[in-house]
Parts: sequence; C-alpha cells; structure tokens
Amino acid sequence: MVEMHVAFAGSPLDRADHLRGDAAALAGLMNARARLLRMEGLDPVVADDGALGWGTLAEAADNAELVFLGLLDDRACFAPTPQQGSVAPPNPRLWQALATLSGPDMAIYGTARSLTGWHARHRFCAQCGAPTVLAKGGWQRNCTSDACRAEHFPRTDPVTIMLVEHQGNLLLGRQPRFPHRRFSALAGFVEPGESIEEAVAREVLEEAGIRVRDVSYVASQPWPFPSSLMIACHSHTDDPAITIDANELEDARWFTRAEVTAAMAGDEQAPFIAPPPTAVAHVLLRWWLDKGG
Repeated sequence: MVEMHVAFAGSPLDRADHLRGDAAALAGLMNARARLLRMEGLDPVVADDGALGWGTLAEAADNAELVFLGLLDDRACFAPTPQQGSVAPPNPRLWQALATLSGPDMAIYGTARSLTGWHARHRFCAQCGAPTVLAKGGWQRNCTSDACRAEHFPRTDPVTIMLVEHQGNLLLGRQPRFPHRRFSALAGFVEPGESIEEAVAREVLEEAGIRVRDVSYVASQPWPFPSSLMIACHSHTDDPAITIDANELEDARWFTRAEVTAAMAGDEQAPFIAPPPTAVAHVLLRWWLDKGG
C-alpha cells in the first residue's frame, strides 16, 4: 500500500463528543488550564517557533463566542468565532504561515477555521431569519425564535477530485485562477442524489467531454476553505478526445508518466507545474506515480 500524508488530516485532538451536550462539564473545562487558539479573523497566529499560537481564555473578548475544539493532553482547547466569515480561497500570506506548521498543527487549525467560519456565517436562522446562538460547545446553533427553534449543524460539502487515465497517460486541467502553468486533477461538488462514482463521471464529462469507467476511491482530505471534504478518485477512459467547457476550464491535456514525474520533481523543464503538497491533488499524483503502471 502506498503511504499517503494528507494536509489538514490527522488531528491529535480528542473531539470529546460526550462533553458537548453537557453544559456543566463544558463550563468546568473553561478554567485556567484551558487553551485558546490565537487567531486573527480566520487566520492563525503563528508563534516564533513556527507552531500554532496558544493563549488562555483570559485573552478572549468578553462577548466572544468560544468553540470547543476538543481535548489535547487533557486540556480543553477553544477557538474564537470571528466577526466575519469568508468563503474566499486562502491568500498567499496564509499559505506562508501554514508552511511553518507541523501536520498535527495544520489539522487543528483546519478544524478551527472550518468550524468558526461556519459560526460567523450562520448567526441567523435559515428557516425563519431569527438570531441563532451557539450550542453543544459550538457543534450546533439553535434558533432563538419560540415559534421555530430550528437546530443547525456545521456542514461539510463533498467534492470529488479525480485522475483520468488512458493508456498510461493522465488527464489534467487548469482553471483561469491557477498560477501560470499549473495543472491539476479535475474536481467538482457532489450534487444531491449522486453517488461519488456518478459525480466523478458527470464532472469529467461536463468539464472535458470524456466518459470514464472503473471509478475507484484513493483518499480524502478535509479542506477548510470554507469547509469541504475532498474525495480523491481514479478512473479510466477508452476515448481520450477532449472537449473543454470553457466556463469551467482554461485548458485540459494528457500528460505522460515521464512528464508527471518531472513536474512532481519540480523540474523547470517540465510541461506543467504540479499542485502544491498541501493539496490532495498532489497526493493523487504521487499515489499514481508510486503505484506504477
């Protein structure tokens, strides 16, 4: 089996679900030993040693909503909800900060960003419009209207991201927002009523005009921008003819194993730039190269 290291996965936190619904137990955890994840809005505050910055609950604003992330070394960990949420892609400054974090720290931050960002974007009930309040330590929000009382839960949006193979070559595409020369695996959201396999087939057909078969699962990645689950898959096609949907892709091409190898090695002469190691597309390409033909 090919070993895979996936960014934003592998959190060391004990999510302690048994404590979330116990208001008294949660209140007891909010003591001098509790840790507060330092954040600037949705971005992490990185300490001088390149790790996540932690403080105490005394640093939190008086009216701050604190989300219970879980237990780490038997100490409760919380994160503050920002005033504003965001669904924008991560900025270059954030990537520079994340580059210093260890795998476990990146996973803790990813959970905190997804969860606190959801709270910032859901302060009003989607059913009746009344204000909502944090519940179950931050893993739920409740409508305050007596006539509604709807319960809302953090959402995760499933996204398929897939390699398509034909006679030892890989189909990769680029979106207009990608950095110059970067190509990556095709991707798209799973729609209501679809299986993962159906979503892979539909997205590839819509974006590149290619019909795939033999869809198989490879890996998954929590992606906190704002809160997706990337489901990495592999597939085959018998017809390599490409018809690009210009609304989705700027370009799509077939690349040989040698070309993918060169790109993953950072060769400046490679025909494209590979996705960064933080992306599950990078994991997919590494998996494909490592597993051989």
